[in-house]
Amino acid sequence: MTVTYDLPGELTVEAEGPVRTVVVNRPAELNAVNERLHWAFANVWRQLAADLEARVVILTGAGRAFCAGGDLDWIASFLDDPVARDESLREGAQIIEEMLRFPLPVIAAVNGPAVGLGCSIAVLSDIVLMSDTAYLADPHVSVGLVAGDGGAAFWPLLTPILRSREYLFTGERIPAATAVELGLASRAAAPDDLLPEARRLAERLARQPVEALRGTKRVVNMHLSEALRGAMQAGFAAEAVTMRSEEHRDRLLALRRKAG
Repeated sequence: MTVTYDLPGELTVEAEGPVRTVVVNRPAELNAVNERLHWAFANVWRQLAADLEARVVILTGAGRAFCAGGDLDWIASFLDDPVARDESLREGAQIIEEMLRFPLPVIAAVNGPAVGLGCSIAVLSDIVLMSDTAYLADPHVSVGLVAGDGGAAFWPLLTPILRSREYLFTGERIPAATAVELGLASRAAAPDDLLPEARRLAERLARQPVEALRGTKRVVNMHLSEALRGAMQAGFAAEAVTMRSEEHRDRLLALRRKAG
């Protein structure tokens, strides 16, 4: 059965046998998340699950970045649009919930910077391969926000809390080698080897017994879902409060002016 994906051009799905490669496709903007891409991240997982010929998913970015976090123009629009702000939070929770319940293995091929939501999406994948030149970062606190869309809730399940605090509090970049050391990535590869390595791994997983692989992922993710339930709700609630703060407004607008 051929599945037609109903997605905006900001997120594309390429099929090669049983492997689906999902590409974040705003290369000129370093794959920063705008409204259409955010919606696509929330809705792609059910469409992939409905593709009965799919066995494994590779997630990567077009161009130089994996995903540079939120598009500043889109984020700034929330300052005076509480409806859009609240919808973005609801959709953000949907992204995490859909990834946790998604039945197929997901390999993140982190080809460049993975920042903010991009970092959360990478780390929520089942296997995280990083280019030697890539890095992770969650700069929410630096722009006056609680790291509610995954970082504060999810990182402490994967890496020592003391190390999580330092990177979340400062927003400092985590190079690929350090991400592997901390347990936020599986392994690093040379830039030219990243996608070939991801494809080799995807093909190997595609040959595994389907139900055994899916069942194993389901059991592993039960631990994550249980541990995250309260923390995620608290995280998004706290992020919503800080989105209304003057400190966030001032820092976001200053960052936007600097970027412009």
